[in-house]
Amino acid sequence: MVDIAAPRETVFDVVARPYPGRTPRAMRGRLHVLERGSDLVLAEHFTPLAGGRLHAVTVETVRFTRPERIDFRLVRGPVPQVTESFVLEDSGAGTLLVYEGELGTDLWRLGQRWGDAVAARWEAAVAASLASVGAEAERRAAPRR
Repeated sequence: MVDIAAPRETVFDVVARPYPGRTPRAMRGRLHVLERGSDLVLAEHFTPLAGGRLHAVTVETVRFTRPERIDFRLVRGPVPQVTESFVLEDSGAGTLLVYEGELGTDLWRLGQRWGDAVAARWEAAVAASLASVGAEAERRAAPRR
């Protein structure tokens, strides 16, 4: 959960920005949109591992429900099932961004160990993403001088 000093629409726009239109140059090494629809995209996400020497590649659907949520569903990746949501709630001073995520594995104990390893990296990537979204949304919402 992250409290962001910016309007909900601004936060939504920051999260959604790389998906519906042309992928920003800064995101090209981390994101490739395969298909675009009016409220749904199919996108490859690249997450650096081992100090950037390796990359985990996931393919996910991303659904946009303006202005309150963005949902991610894993199609292909290192585990059989992941669903995630960024839920945006109005708060007194801006927006409360709530992250909800669920990771599922198979193969019993072996799958559970693998899921634990993947989850640690996944959570770090999500935390970095939330911090980046918060900083950019607050920058956009700041009064211009």
